[in-house]
Amino acid sequence: MDLRLAGRTYVVTGASSGVGLTTVALLLEEGANVAACARDGTRLADAVERLPGSERVTTFACDVLDAASVREFVAHAGERFGGIDGVVNNAGRSLLARWDETTDEQWRAELDLKLFGVLNPVRAAVPWLSRSDSAAVVNVNAILARQPETRLAATSAARAALLNLSATLSEELAAGGIRVNSVCLGLVDTGQWRRRYESSDTADSFQQWSAHLAADRGISLGRLGDAEEVAYPIVSLLSPRASYITGATVDVGGGVARYM
Repeated sequence: MDLRLAGRTYVVTGASSGVGLTTVALLLEEGANVAACARDGTRLADAVERLPGSERVTTFACDVLDAASVREFVAHAGERFGGIDGVVNNAGRSLLARWDETTDEQWRAELDLKLFGVLNPVRAAVPWLSRSDSAAVVNVNAILARQPETRLAATSAARAALLNLSATLSEELAAGGIRVNSVCLGLVDTGQWRRRYESSDTADSFQQWSAHLAADRGISLGRLGDAEEVAYPIVSLLSPRASYITGATVDVGGGVARYM
């Protein structure tokens, strides 16, 4: 199916690896232009250079918490390609700590990243998005937003705040023709789980080890996801074919969700 993305321009944050880089690759496959940013500009440029269609990518070293840097990045993207049709807010991380193991500074840092990591790109992009005939924002979130884990107390709370913010943005920006949706992931093997496997002392294969992990976390499909399985719904929600979808949340977690 043609997603009608060819010739359009999309901004992707946190694009140097994992879901972000795979989203860039899939957008390029669809014929889109991409403006990609990450804190490590050299790593990002090296990763993107290996992708087919890399001549349609512009890269930028940018910290999404630095509003001025984000404005510069978004302006560069809009001027380079003559407009912006969508934004994928993917920059993020998780803090493995229970509530009483988390310092006040860590609580604030998690909230700052999850909220301003989205607010800064959206604020910068809205003037460009308002000129598009099919503008879309996709916020990459986690099932933790609705189903918190005690081992990820601050991250769960911050993810919930982002989900709430996404709903607000979908209402506020709709009048300007800008759709806002969320993709919430469960356990996805973007490299970190393989590194944890390699540092463990297990005699199991990665498939056996990850199957045990999936069972422990209650994943119905019995395995971890991969970055492409997350990138596909992201890109689909950017598509003009999804023009009547806003304020929605798509779970990509192999059936891990237990909330109603």
